Amino acid sequence: MATTITAPDAASEKFIGTPKKATTHVNQNEGLIFEKSSPGKKAYRLAELDVPAIDAASLLGNTVRTDLGVMPELSEIEIIRHFTRLSTWNYAIDLGMYPLGSCTMKYNGRVNEAVARLEGIAEAHPYQPESLSQGCLQIMKTLADSLIEITGMDAITLQPAAGAHGEFTGILLVRAYHESKGNARKKILIPDSAHGTNPATAAVCGYQVANLKSNAQGMVDIAELERMVDEDTAALMLTNPSTIGVFESDIHKIADILHAKGALLYMDGANMNALVGKTRPGDFGVDVMHLNLHKTFSTPHGGGGPGSGPVACKKILEPFLPTPVVVTRDNGLLGLEYNRPQTVGRVRMFYGNFGMFVRALAYILANGPDGLRQTTEDAVLNANYIRAKLEDTFELPFKTPTLHEVVFSDKLQAKNGVKTGDMGKRLIDYGFHAYTVSFPMIVSGAMMIEPTESESREELDLLIDALKQIAREAAENPELVQTAPHSTRIQRLDETAAARKPVLRWKAPVAATPVVADSAAKEW
Repeated sequence: MATTITAPDAASEKFIGTPKKATTHVNQNEGLIFEKSSPGKKAYRLAELDVPAIDAASLLGNTVRTDLGVMPELSEIEIIRHFTRLSTWNYAIDLGMYPLGSCTMKYNGRVNEAVARLEGIAEAHPYQPESLSQGCLQIMKTLADSLIEITGMDAITLQPAAGAHGEFTGILLVRAYHESKGNARKKILIPDSAHGTNPATAAVCGYQVANLKSNAQGMVDIAELERMVDEDTAALMLTNPSTIGVFESDIHKIADILHAKGALLYMDGANMNALVGKTRPGDFGVDVMHLNLHKTFSTPHGGGGPGSGPVACKKILEPFLPTPVVVTRDNGLLGLEYNRPQTVGRVRMFYGNFGMFVRALAYILANGPDGLRQTTEDAVLNANYIRAKLEDTFELPFKTPTLHEVVFSDKLQAKNGVKTGDMGKRLIDYGFHAYTVSFPMIVSGAMMIEPTESESREELDLLIDALKQIAREAAENPELVQTAPHSTRIQRLDETAAARKPVLRWKAPVAATPVVADSAAKEW
C-alpha cells in the first residue's frame, strides 16, 4: 500500500522541485510464468515436415535428452505480456539516476549501441581469419592506444571481463614480475578505504593481505606505509581517488616509498571518471592498473555483465600480459600474437568482451580529448554540488576536498533510530535508486553518492530535495522511514535470509497438488 508523502509546510525550506516522483505501479501483480502454465498451450506452430524425419537417437546416441523436465506452456500473448509487465518493474538508467557511489552508473549513449550493431562488427566471428578481421582488430588497437594515452601507461590487455577480473589479471602480472626476479614476495598492502574486491583478489593470487590504515583526511598514512613496506611487499593496491572520493595528494611519495623497496604500485581504476583528461596514473608512479569500460567509458553495467576491465601497465610488466595481443605485421596488417614466453596465459576466452570495446571506443571518439575532460569536470562538479547542498543536512565525516563522489554519515539521523539503510529504502519512494549503503566501512553509517556527469542540475535538485525531506521525516516521523519503502510491490524483505538461503529456481509441485510457487522464490 502506498504512503502519501505530504509537502513541506510554508515555514520549511522551499523545495526547488517536487519532493516525490514515484507512484505505485499501475499494472497488476505478476505471478511466476510456471503459475500461468496450462497443459497443451503453445506460442508457435510449425509447418508439416516436407522431408523424411530423422531419428535423433540414431545420430546422438544416448546423449539425446528425452525428458525436458517441467516447462511452462503458454500462448504467445501470455508470454509477451508476462515479460513486458516484468520489465516495468525494473529500475534503469533510462528511467532515472543511479546515485551509487564508486559505481559510475552513467548514461550509455545510444550512438554506442548503434555502432556496436553495425554489420561486420556485430556478427564478426572470433575464429574468422585475420585477413577478414582487420576492421575488428583495428577497433581493438585504436581502443588500446587510446586507453594507453589516457592512462599514461606503456601497454595494455583488453582481455579481462570486469573490474575484479582486471584486478586478478593485474596482480598476476605483479606476481609474474617478481617471480622473474627470483622472489614472488609474500604480501600486498591494501588501505582500509579500498574496494572490497582488492583484498579478495590479493588472497586469490596467493598473497597475504596487510591492512593499511587511513589518516584523519581519509588518505594513506605515509608514516604507516613506510613502516609496513619491506622486501616481502609485492605491491600496494590503491584506489585513487579513494572510496570517499578523495585524491591521494601524496601519490608521488607513495610510489617512491614502494619503488625504493622494489614493490609495485597497483591502482584500482574504478574511479577514473574523476581523472580522465585531467591527470594520468602513469605520470604519478602507477605501475599497473585496471579500467572499467562499464563505468568510465559508458558501456552497459550491472546485472552480472557484460563488463570489461582492461589492464594497463608500464613496460616492465609488458612481457607478462595475457595472450593474444594485437600486433602490426611486417606487411602492415594487424594480427594476434600468441608467442609470448613469459605470459601469465589467457584469462578470458578469445579476446575479451568485444562488443564493449566497440561501445567504449565510440564513446571516446565521440567526445574527443576536450569532451572527455569536460565529462570529468562535470562529474566532479555534480558531486560537489550535492556535497554543498547537503552538508548541513547529513554529517560529513571527512572535510577533505572530494572529487567524483561524496560520502556522508547517518550519525545525525541515527539519534532517532534511523539508519543509512532505512533512508536508502525511503529514497525508493521518491523515485530514485538508493545510494551506496554502509560503504566504505571507514565511515560509520556511510551514505555514498556519485551522480556522474549524466545528471542535470534539475535532476540533482530532485535528489537533494528528496534527501532533505527524508532527513526531516527521520526527525519528525522515524517509523515512516524505518518501514520504507511503501510504494513498491514488495516491501522489506528478510535480507539476511535472502542472502544466506536464496531460492533462485521454481520447483515443480508434487503430483496431485495444486500448481503453486515457493513463496520465497516468488518474492525473488
